[in-house]
Amino acid sequence: MAEMARMPLHDARRIVVKVGSSLVTDEGRGVDAQAIGNWCRQLAALASQGREVVMVSSGAIAEGMKRLGWTIRPHELPELQAAAAVGQMGLVQMYESQLSRHGLRSAQVLLTHADLADRERYLNARSTLLTLLTMKVIPVINENDTVVNDEIKFGDNDTLGALVANLVEADALVILTDQRGLYAADPRQDPAARFIDAASAGDPELERMAGGVGSSIGRGGMITKVLAAKRAAGSGANTVIAWGREPNVLLRLAAGEAIGTALWAATPKLAARKQWMADHLQLRGSVTVDAGAMQKLRDEGKSLLPIGVVEVDGEFARGDVIAVRSQGGIEIARGLANYSAPEMRLIARKPSAQIETALGYAGEPEMIHRDNLVLSTSGA
Repeated sequence: MAEMARMPLHDARRIVVKVGSSLVTDEGRGVDAQAIGNWCRQLAALASQGREVVMVSSGAIAEGMKRLGWTIRPHELPELQAAAAVGQMGLVQMYESQLSRHGLRSAQVLLTHADLADRERYLNARSTLLTLLTMKVIPVINENDTVVNDEIKFGDNDTLGALVANLVEADALVILTDQRGLYAADPRQDPAARFIDAASAGDPELERMAGGVGSSIGRGGMITKVLAAKRAAGSGANTVIAWGREPNVLLRLAAGEAIGTALWAATPKLAARKQWMADHLQLRGSVTVDAGAMQKLRDEGKSLLPIGVVEVDGEFARGDVIAVRSQGGIEIARGLANYSAPEMRLIARKPSAQIETALGYAGEPEMIHRDNLVLSTSGA
């Protein structure tokens, strides 16, 4: 395919990298300082190229097992949570020390699926991660295995990696694993299995090809990676599945080299988000803007600032999709609200510099950022 001529990382500015337990912990023998140091060196090189990188790392439970002297993964939930609590200390310390060797600051972020299902917690996590990236800090993310009960048993960090890619609106997701990539059949059982160089994420045939289970240390198999690529493609992120111990794998992917399996999103990132907003059927509210704001939105592609809003209708929360209307009542755009309806009523007609005075805290200067706003095709 023409769009598959270049690898997904070649033009990617924001990248999420996910590494599995078997790679991070040397097949369960404890945190692998050499492997993590190698990835951190590559992360530093990517950062020097002006790219933003988020690391999603498994390994807490495996490291905890090693520190506690366990050779078999326990089945009881309290023991799994205890292992995660013990192991998380060593895992984050290793990333911090290795990244600091390259002059990079790091931050630990522990998430659960509940954090990404609740609107406010989702937006708070998003704001934190985007702020860290703006500050040139490398977030190291893991699931908060010490408090969840279902994801330890059934979850996987492939899914978490895809959710994080959606959360930060990444251009690409890289899943580093102990396999070269995706095959048409299990290469351990069929040495002649065909290797899949590139395909469209979400292709049902991929799910049939994948399957099996992961290692005794990790919990996911190739099927979880295929499903993660499908999920990431929903926000326009492309995915690469590659062998984690391939020399300089991240740097070579960023240079455009074909390594592993590339799974391409059918819709570009920006178009995917804006199409989602345009297709929103249930709008919880709207704002009416004056002629000046209308011109800046439609003709200049600007964000919607509070000073241009003359009326706020409905009851909506931060992060809801709302309509933007002209004073004649015609919908000219829709987008994601940076503030709730009561907050918008307090700051409407005010300069952005007065938001903190009106609300008691300083949020975003825009009511709707231009990246989260799509113009209506039929508006006047």
